[in-house]
Amino acid sequence: MNKPLIDVLNGHTLKAPPIWLMRQAGRYLPEYRPLRAQAGGFLDLVFNPDLATEVTLQPIKRFGFDAAILFSDILVVPHALGQQVAFAAGEGPVLEPVKDRTDFEQLNSELDHQVLAPVYETVRRVKAGLPPSVALLGFCGAPWTVATYMIAGRGTRDQAPARMFAYRDAAAFDVLMDVLVEASASYLVRQLQAGADAVQIFDTWAGVLAPEQFARWCIAPTKRIVAMVRQQIPGAKIIGFPRGAGSQLPGYVAETGVDGAGLDWMIDRAFARDQVQSRVAVQGNLDPLVLLAGGIALDRAVDAVMAAFAPGRFIFNLGHGILPETPIAHVEQMLKRVRGA
Repeated sequence: MNKPLIDVLNGHTLKAPPIWLMRQAGRYLPEYRPLRAQAGGFLDLVFNPDLATEVTLQPIKRFGFDAAILFSDILVVPHALGQQVAFAAGEGPVLEPVKDRTDFEQLNSELDHQVLAPVYETVRRVKAGLPPSVALLGFCGAPWTVATYMIAGRGTRDQAPARMFAYRDAAAFDVLMDVLVEASASYLVRQLQAGADAVQIFDTWAGVLAPEQFARWCIAPTKRIVAMVRQQIPGAKIIGFPRGAGSQLPGYVAETGVDGAGLDWMIDRAFARDQVQSRVAVQGNLDPLVLLAGGIALDRAVDAVMAAFAPGRFIFNLGHGILPETPIAHVEQMLKRVRGA
């Protein structure tokens, strides 16, 4: 049976666009909360294939999305490189900061796949539990975004610690990026070998980079990852999501070779349609806040997204992750609007 999302990444335009949501498995679902409590810590949940499989499948069972995305986190990569990573309740990720080249050298030079073995097992189990038409997406964080957390030890408003590090010691930053490129490509390959139909590279903090740094720290590493993955998995389907890229997105698409480009809610739709969707499939770009708002504002926003992109190669999604306080009824309203349009 065909998988609509993969059909779109293969260049087809569908009458009804496939739909999934970033962070679709998580706190907004009432059925998620008891599993989270049962697991204990967040990483305990990620590395428990029984529970992680169930969490990944929950939104498919409830909403019938066209894709499931692996329940995990971008920071399992630095964790598997030997960096201390924890998730504090209500505070997000907390890492032991990597402050200089000496700290870099304390990390593993290669990914420890034994640490990540439970993740690959979850991929295998989810694949076996999905309807044939539903695609399974694996993912990783892009090297730039992962590096921002590794250096600051947490998320910051504008990721200034990593930007400052890269300005002051670009050669040392290159060393870290090389490690992350190799680790990310290896991680994605293992997910694809375990059964993922496609993978997405999240560059959540791409938008804080100046154009020269965007080319060096966002485009170039992603291009290398895509090439390395396809060297081992020819024809691998890859979506890139450099949030905040704006006018730099066409160059990102042309240089990296991704099959699809994620669109945040801030991008001009006419620009994205003419300059990006004309090259590859696009995915997005509903504002997560309007999904939270619901009502007529949500209907109008869905209609605007559909009018801009549905005539071409398009995957309906949010412009970033679903907010934890989003009502289930609003997701159902959105789905009805998309599928009935």
